[in-house]
Amino acid sequence: MNREQKAAVVDEVADQIKGADAIFAIDYRGISVKQAMELRRQLSETGARFQIVKNRLTVRAADKAGAEDLKQLLEGPTAFAFVAGDPAVAAKAIATFRRQSGLLEFKGGTMAGEFLTVEQLDAIARLPARDVLHGQFVGVLASPLTGLVRGLGSMISGLAIQLRQIEERGLAGEAPEEPAAEEAEPSPSDEAPGDAAAEAETAEQDQEPEQEQEQERETSEAPSEGGNTEAEEG
Repeated sequence: MNREQKAAVVDEVADQIKGADAIFAIDYRGISVKQAMELRRQLSETGARFQIVKNRLTVRAADKAGAEDLKQLLEGPTAFAFVAGDPAVAAKAIATFRRQSGLLEFKGGTMAGEFLTVEQLDAIARLPARDVLHGQFVGVLASPLTGLVRGLGSMISGLAIQLRQIEERGLAGEAPEEPAAEEAEPSPSDEAPGDAAAEAETAEQDQEPEQEQEQERETSEAPSEGGNTEAEEG
């Protein structure tokens, strides 16, 4: 590899470092070319790129990219997985390959500008995928709201049942009655038969003295029989 080729590799690795969401440093000792190709294929499906570069060139690339943390991981054979997708999915792919082949060990890495230890990388490999985490997070947020809606619905339903029971028992407040209209004076036709008879009897009693007085006047004014005879004889 001449100088220009080395410079091109340094530039390429520096660009990979700058553009990666996460970087995993891996001890690749014992891996065959065929196994490396298979691992590279599996990681590419997760949005990651597996690359083996000489440590000396990687140091130059780290200096150019301003990634000082990566330089402390460059002891012994070191490969890098530059992750541009879900870090958990990429770490899980590496962990699965390690479990199946007995090869590869995490050495550390960086994510979002923070240094990652081997323990943290192992923990990331055990995480669910990002989409699964999003679904779980949404479920956690929705659970209290769902419970609240159900609780309110139950309370409203119970209140409606209680109000209906109160109404059926006649305990519900009734609307105030309108004041009764003033009773009209009874017409003569509406009077009781007893009252009409009493008034008629009173009227008859008032007429009796008048009739007696009239009879007395007629008696006093009428001439006696004797007087009429004397007048005729004379």
